[in-house]
Amino acid sequence: MEEKLRQLVRSAQQHPPETEEKQKAICELADEILRARKICRLPKGQPLSGIYLDIYQQAHASLCRQLEEKIDTYAPQSQSLREWANLLRDSALKEVLDDAQLKKIALEAQRHPPGSELRQHALRELVEAIRLSGKLCRPHRSKFSPAFYELAYEEAVNQTLLYVCQKIDNYDPNRGKEKKFINWVNFRIDKILIDLQNEIRNTKQDKFPTLAELENIVNYKEENEQLISEVLRELIEKDEKKIFRKKYIRDYPAANFQNLALAIIAGKSWQEISAELGIKETTLRSFFRRCCQKFAPIFREYL
Repeated sequence: MEEKLRQLVRSAQQHPPETEEKQKAICELADEILRARKICRLPKGQPLSGIYLDIYQQAHASLCRQLEEKIDTYAPQSQSLREWANLLRDSALKEVLDDAQLKKIALEAQRHPPGSELRQHALRELVEAIRLSGKLCRPHRSKFSPAFYELAYEEAVNQTLLYVCQKIDNYDPNRGKEKKFINWVNFRIDKILIDLQNEIRNTKQDKFPTLAELENIVNYKEENEQLISEVLRELIEKDEKKIFRKKYIRDYPAANFQNLALAIIAGKSWQEISAELGIKETTLRSFFRRCCQKFAPIFREYL
């Protein structure tokens, strides 16, 4: 697939601008780039149609326009081909995923019976479309520390998207002054972040030692805190019951709790870990926080 992409880029670059051959090459390149799209996937046993086809066609047209502007200036020395293609793909999808399109996908999900394959497909499409649209709000930043806000925000988004899937029939397209679908989603994010802040405020600090210890361990200077670091490292590294390595991000076995914790203790930043694994930093942090809470009783036994 990578080689085909490379060939299509070379083909598009070699044709003179504003020629039929150039347009055809760009169109073929757009087709190939969109093969790796996260939304507008074919429903099982169904052709691409309705709202999914509309979004695909609009995204294809947007991508072709972007390729016309940028194809001749692309240089593999400055950016990997796959990264360049993915950025253009997501930019094209973001451009066309306005509130009207999100609302249509939500209504498509409502149209099918709960638990049916077509409803599940529509909900998967809706979740990815919401993420790609760039329309999710980011409220209450000042109520959290910068580092913890990203963790809390990712948790709020995950809970919100789960709520959307479970309560999609509660969505009323005629409710609200602006009647925007994304307002229904963002209201939930706002509420969950407030709940998380209240939960943190009302929870004693000693219930959450492990996350702070592991995330900030490389900055600790005092002797007893360095000892804690070594004890945790040994416990996680040995993993006698193999519980730490078995807990990983879905489809990414290498992104298991053991590897993440050892990397943090060794002094790696989340940015470095994200680049190595090819997973968003916020996703890694959110997963890591949940694991820390899950394994907290085990850690307390050894500290």
